Amino acid sequence: MTKVTGRRHQGTLLVGLVALFATAACTATPAPPPTVRVDRGIVATSVSASGKLASITEQNLGFPQGGRLEEVLVKVGDQVEAGQVLARLDDFELTQELKQSQAQLAQQQASLTKIRNGNSVAAAQADLDQAKKILDATQKQVSATNDSNKSATDRARVQLDFDKSALDRAERKLREDRADCDSDENSSESSSSSTQPATTSTPPEPTNPACDRIETDKAAVQDAKRAVVSSQTSLDAAQERERVDAASGQLSIENAKQSIVNAQNELDSAGSDRPADIDAQAAAVRDAQAAVAIAQRKADDAALRAPVAGVVSAVNGVTGEFVGAASGATALAPGSTAGLPGISDLGATAGAGGGAAAGSGAFIVLNGVESFQLVVPFEESDAARIAPGQPVEVAVDAVAGLTRPGSVLAIAPSGEEVSGIVNYNATIVLNESDPRLRDGQTAEASVAVESVDGVLRVPSAAVRTEGGRSVVTSPASGGTLATPFEPGVVGDQFVEVKSGLNEGQEVLLPQAHVTAVAGPPN
Repeated sequence: MTKVTGRRHQGTLLVGLVALFATAACTATPAPPPTVRVDRGIVATSVSASGKLASITEQNLGFPQGGRLEEVLVKVGDQVEAGQVLARLDDFELTQELKQSQAQLAQQQASLTKIRNGNSVAAAQADLDQAKKILDATQKQVSATNDSNKSATDRARVQLDFDKSALDRAERKLREDRADCDSDENSSESSSSSTQPATTSTPPEPTNPACDRIETDKAAVQDAKRAVVSSQTSLDAAQERERVDAASGQLSIENAKQSIVNAQNELDSAGSDRPADIDAQAAAVRDAQAAVAIAQRKADDAALRAPVAGVVSAVNGVTGEFVGAASGATALAPGSTAGLPGISDLGATAGAGGGAAAGSGAFIVLNGVESFQLVVPFEESDAARIAPGQPVEVAVDAVAGLTRPGSVLAIAPSGEEVSGIVNYNATIVLNESDPRLRDGQTAEASVAVESVDGVLRVPSAAVRTEGGRSVVTSPASGGTLATPFEPGVVGDQFVEVKSGLNEGQEVLLPQAHVTAVAGPPN
């Protein structure tokens, strides 16, 4: 199982501080609280695991993925150094895949930025406000139209009443003139027959004006009837328009109200969907970042580097030829000829590791490598951060203080489950040897998975978390002051300071453990 990452040097520092505090506790006067200063340097994070050393007599090298040889930079007999490029594959497709992955990442990041900076909520609010204005304007317009139509109907009704009154007057006038005319004729006939002899000629009686007005009265009655019919038609039309416009206006109002409901729904949806949309797009960005990392790894693997110094004893390929991916006939450690711990069956299935066994068609073979390697299992969370070529510090448990630099040769592409935990075997090669090293010794490999140099830093022991913020304690006039700061890379011994602290600023180290280690009083 993977051990706690990179704490060997930090433990030594804390042991020294404990001894200092214990000595101070034995004196009559308490020692001042220990302080350190914010400085510039390296902040590194490592993951560690243990394995057993195995001596190296031969290195069989190959590419993780097959392809066409573009360059072969060494020949048999050449002395090579660790990290030297030995050969390269044609990486055109790999480079294009990397560019595609980078472009997709940029697209996903742009989409995330668009969502974060989007104005969907503001736009939905503006739509809702506009819909309310439209409803108010519609209601005013409908009210004005209804008032106008009502006024027109009232005028038509008044006109009809007037025309009916005019018809009544015309008919009454006609009846009166007829009655006057008939009465005058009857009177004349009676008078003429009683006073005049039948043979005597009399002058004509003057014409009755009432009789002369009858035709005019008839025409007036007809005109009045036509006016009544016209006014009735106008009234009917005005009433129908009033009904139609009222119904149409109510429909417009209801449509405006529905627009408000829709706008409110859009606003609610925009407000509730935005966080989920941001989370989903952020996940898409992380997925694209992983794709870029994979494509970058494949592109890097197109260059074959010497894991250790040695002499080239075999080169099985020339420029232009196609080589396959490295493989072995036995269960080998990743990228090495060493067998996996506990497996010695020479007939084991290939694919458990990365290197090719001697005589199995290794692309390049290095001989005369006087160093050691070890195969260590890393938990899957740590293994995901390990890549070939990363620097390693190897500490041998049997020899106190003995550490040697190394590098990651390869890491197995598939894991093995042990006690419910999936482990991935990584092969670590020492770049330097030592006469005290022995085959089979237990060693701890600390792989530097992340490192930044020349940055402001503060010891991890001085950092604590308060209210979700990283805080250190600084000496102040008459006491101490909790000073928050923005952290960057969190390393094994130091934490990067992005802002909040200045170079040279003093911070206090914790003293909670002093009482536990203090000796008896002098």
